[in-house]
Order: sequence, then C-alpha cells, then structure tokens
Amino acid sequence: MDRFSPKQPHPGKDDFNGVDFYQTEALYTHEQVLIRDSIRSFVKKEISPYVEKWAQEAHFPLDIVPKLGKIGAFGPQIPESYGGGGLDYISYGLIMQELERGDSGIRSTASVQGSLVMYPIFKFGSEAQKSKYLPKLATGELLGCFGLTEPDYGSNPGGMVTTFKDNGNHYLLNGSKMWISNSPAADLAVVWAKDESGRIHGLLVEKGTQGFTAPEIHNKWSLRASCTGELVFQDAVIPKENLLPLKSGLGAALMCLDAARYGIAWGAVGAAMDCYETARKYALQRMQFGKPIAAFQLTQKKLAEMLTEITKAQLLNWRLGSLMNEGRASSAQISMAKRNNVSMALEVARTSRQILGGMGITGEYPVMRHMMNLESVITYEGTHDIHLLILGQEITGIQAFN
Repeated sequence: MDRFSPKQPHPGKDDFNGVDFYQTEALYTHEQVLIRDSIRSFVKKEISPYVEKWAQEAHFPLDIVPKLGKIGAFGPQIPESYGGGGLDYISYGLIMQELERGDSGIRSTASVQGSLVMYPIFKFGSEAQKSKYLPKLATGELLGCFGLTEPDYGSNPGGMVTTFKDNGNHYLLNGSKMWISNSPAADLAVVWAKDESGRIHGLLVEKGTQGFTAPEIHNKWSLRASCTGELVFQDAVIPKENLLPLKSGLGAALMCLDAARYGIAWGAVGAAMDCYETARKYALQRMQFGKPIAAFQLTQKKLAEMLTEITKAQLLNWRLGSLMNEGRASSAQISMAKRNNVSMALEVARTSRQILGGMGITGEYPVMRHMMNLESVITYEGTHDIHLLILGQEITGIQAFN
C-alpha cells in the first residue's frame, strides 16, 4: 500500500522551473540562460533521482565527476586554452546555483575543483604545471582538493603549522590538514605550507606520493553525498617543480577562497529555491481543516518572506557577478554575499521544514538534506561570524579578529 494517502502529497518527480519574482532572467544574456538551463536539465537527470539515496547511504558518487567535467562545471571561468569554459562570472555563478539546487555536496565538488584547485594552478602555476594538470582537471579525469584548514587553525589559517623544507632535489612536507572536501578521492591536492622562513607557499601533491595519506572522515550529518577527509604528510617527498612559483603568502590562498566564496553565494540561492518550491507545492496540496494549508495566513507569511529573501539574494548575486566580470569586486563584497545568502538559505530551509511538518524530516523531500548541508556551508570558506568581521573591518578600517 502506498504510504502517501490522498491527504498526504507525494513529492513526485523533479519538475523545478525556477524562482524569479523580479524577472532577473531579463538581466542575463541569452548564452547565460542557455548555460543555466543545460545545468538544470543535468541536475534533473543525473542528480535529483539519486541524491536522497546517496545522502542516506553517505555515498559519494565518483562517477559523477567525469559527467560534471563533460558539462563544463569544472573551471568554467578558466580559459579554453587550458580546458576551461572561458565563461564569465555570472555564467559560473548560475552553474553553481543549479548544482546546489541538486545538492550542496555536488556543488562543493565542482567549487573545489574549479575555484580551489584549477584557479590557483592557473593564477600562480608555471606553464608546465598548467599544461600538465588543468586540461585533465577540466574533464574530471583528475579530481583535486585544497588543503588550507588544519585541526587547530580554521579561521586563523595564517597560524598553520604544516611546513616543508629543502632536502636537496626535493622538499619534505610535514603536517596535516582537516575538513578537506574531495580529499579521499582526490588525485591532486593543492596544499598550503610554510617554508623554513615561515613564508606560505602552495604545493602540488599527487596521490601516491611517498609519505602522503588522505583518510576519510566518517559519520557526518552534513554533505553526506560528498567525501570529506584529512591530508596527512609525514616527510612527504614533493618534487621542487611542484611548488607554485608565481605567488606566495597567505594572500594567495585567500584569493582562491574569494573565488570559492563567490560560487557559494550563488549556490546557496539554488538550495533556497529548491526548499521554497518544495514548501510552496506542498502547501497547495496538503489539506487541513478542509482546505490547503496554503490558505492559512501564517503559511502565506512564511512563503512571502522566503520569496522576498530569495529575490534579494538573486539581485545581490547579479550585481556581484557584474562587478566580478569588470574586475572590480572586493573581498568584502564577496564576504557580504556569501554570508547573507547562506544564512538566508538556511533560514528558508528551516522555514520550509516547518511547512512540511513531519514529512520535512524524511528523505522523501529534499528540505532536511539541504538544511543539514547548509549547516556546513555556513561554516566553511569563512564562518558566518568571520565574514561579519571582514565587513566590520571594511567599514571601520579596524581588524577585530586578530
């Protein structure tokens, strides 16, 4: 017997058509709309039918990686000459938005690959490094990860204790990194470590390197459809040609984080849209006291407030994307969008869960999965409070977190 009675709406298939109250689509080019629609179709075919099972089983679908490469989700902002898409930043944002509507973990895989692995190799790498790694990362033949956070240094990455020293014709790398997306499955890690003078550099560490392991972190309540792990280095032997030569210092790593945070700002809107649409459809079908719960004032208040906040975030993203395209976006502006949009999405997920009642906690609907995922997204790539203090420093000129 179907456990969904006529009084209990069935989730049905993924028939998402977007949320666009202020007609923001009119702000996009024809090409940007086509890119968004192609990724939306991909999500409906390759992610939505399976993601609840992946999340319940804590399974990272490794076969999704080449598929993401094929649709151009890896490094869409990297020039075509290196295998990227050569796209503008609004197109990149829309790709992240649609992927995160499917699942934050899947979007994280793409964000890490494009913004935290391909981007630093493109910006700071040698021509030999670019030619060797970027085309294979773009297609998904190689999967990458980004090693900055350490067990004792998250919001304060400059305090890192991972170090490397010159050992003749190679470097010896020692230390560990924590909470690293993709790491257990990654073929390549971009690792940030201090040299013997205390200067931070990026190093390319390949899977199978002597002295390098990447144990997986288990028992996560969040991002269960992606893999997370550590990076452990015990006299890991790193060829000298694997040092990123064109920029050093913590600022280089933070430039990568800006690129990733930008994608997160767009991605969070995708998760929020999925939760809102799920709640709206459910409210129109779910009957109580002889009428759909959408007819009650409190439900309408919730839906109206969710739509308002999503619309504000969409406009914030569009303007930020325009500034990125012009090369005028600041780190503080990116922080504002990441902080606002993820917080908004988490609140939308929580409100949507309330509208769904008990059904909101089940895997039949995506809301609780999005909510748990967003609890990680609000913390990684700079916590909610750290981004607030970044804005505070921009406003006052005074750094409050050091």
